[in-house]
Amino acid sequence: MSAEQKRIRVVVADDQTVVRESVAAMLDLSEDISVVGTAANGEEAVATAVAERAEVVLMDLNMPVMDGADATSVLSERAPDISVLILTTYGDDASIMRALDAGARGYLTKDAGRADIAAAIRTVAGGQAVLDPKVQQQLVRAAMQQSQAPATGSVPAAPPAGLTPREQEVLTLIASGLSNRDIAGHLFVSEGTVKTHINNLFAKAGVRDRAAAVTFAFQHGLGPDDPS
Repeated sequence: MSAEQKRIRVVVADDQTVVRESVAAMLDLSEDISVVGTAANGEEAVATAVAERAEVVLMDLNMPVMDGADATSVLSERAPDISVLILTTYGDDASIMRALDAGARGYLTKDAGRADIAAAIRTVAGGQAVLDPKVQQQLVRAAMQQSQAPATGSVPAAPPAGLTPREQEVLTLIASGLSNRDIAGHLFVSEGTVKTHINNLFAKAGVRDRAAAVTFAFQHGLGPDDPS
């Protein structure tokens, strides 16, 4: 890494000391990531993130004093430029949706490896959302259960929210659980082009993240035929 290259400032929040210290030490091995603070509860996470001008908070959910979802909500209001990436053992639908509704930009479970966590930090620091593949599949199943659309997988006669055919295609691929890289490979375009399509369709659909986009897709008959 060149001397001029900026490192991503990260705060690690987890109530378990061994987990907190291990994750912090692990991340400090990355050339472009700098752990600027740690926290044992959500209240400390908010204070430390603001004081240390963090760009990303790696946030556990089940913590004392203030849990991770509440801390995420506070940060979303007080310091919206700080991205929250959830790292937790909890992968149930209620925990996922509560964290994402609070403003978390990413969600990983603790079986993620160092490379996955570091990559996710870079992604959310760059303003993009990231979801563990298992988490995204749960969101797909939950969206399918909520959706009453009889023609799942078919394109409506009138495109919802004025989406173009390519934006509808990208939305269906998002709902299938594909990453930006996978979508780019599927469509034979660059990741930059995929990000442009995603930004446009998010704006048109009025959604802010992939979780909301998945729900929107199924509500409008743009989900995949087989999400498994």
